[in-house]
Amino acid sequence: MKHYLLILLFAMFVYSCGTSKEVANKTNTTEVPTTTTPQITVGTGVKVATTKPVSEMQTKPPMAATDSVVEINKQAFTPPTPVEQFDHTVWNELLTQYVTPDGKVNYDGFRRNSTTLRAYIKALGENMPNERWTKNDKLAYWMNAYNAMTVDLIVRNLPLASIKDIDKPWDQRLWKLGEKWYNLDEIEHKILRKMDEPRIHFGINCASFSCPPLLNAAFTSKTVNFQLEQLTATFINDTKRNTITSDEIKISKIFNWFAKDFKQNGSLIDFLNTYASTTINNNARVRYLDYNWSLNN
Repeated sequence: MKHYLLILLFAMFVYSCGTSKEVANKTNTTEVPTTTTPQITVGTGVKVATTKPVSEMQTKPPMAATDSVVEINKQAFTPPTPVEQFDHTVWNELLTQYVTPDGKVNYDGFRRNSTTLRAYIKALGENMPNERWTKNDKLAYWMNAYNAMTVDLIVRNLPLASIKDIDKPWDQRLWKLGEKWYNLDEIEHKILRKMDEPRIHFGINCASFSCPPLLNAAFTSKTVNFQLEQLTATFINDTKRNTITSDEIKISKIFNWFAKDFKQNGSLIDFLNTYASTTINNNARVRYLDYNWSLNN
């Protein structure tokens, strides 16, 4: 009987240990949820719930600033074509019709079409340059204005043999631009020469033979630099108006009257050598030719 009780107690002990171990194993095992997880906001704010277990969701650290990706438009960029601040088409058509390629002017033709000429000058007065205009826009405007007014001055006084037959031709305030009446002298000396562009002397015309020929096309902001470059080179190498050799030059009085303008970046010889087909020595003799004021018709 005593032995029987010992066996029974041992059996109960073994059973109790096995049950405790099973409970312990269940307690130490974590079940992974497979359904509801935090919602993730994407794109435009639409919330999408993931069905992946939390253990499978990869959490990435925030991207550093240097790792950010920027999309670049690689299409070629074409700068916009500059917009002309003033349309000089009317003046261009008059010049094409009444001025020859070598600069001879048909003043009778301009007189027959004086209404169109003065309408162009009136339009200039209603569209004055302002701070938004580029230098090229202003150069084109004021040189066209000067030349159109010079032609109008001659037309008003026909017939005549020379601009000098007119009483104080460069002082007459005949043209209203904006709220002010202008003369040719003010436009040349107070506006154009203040723009530090010596080539303007080959773009504006004084209606005389010894002047640089009147261009038979209007200046525009797009073309004015090229036009002035061509006019300067043409005038300096024109044997009717200048004689240039290496050791002696006989040149227009324009280079004497406006010497300061031509010496902005060196000597007068330096300026001439920029365009002359013959290289002039620095010690070349300089003489100035008489000016022919005959009408350029």
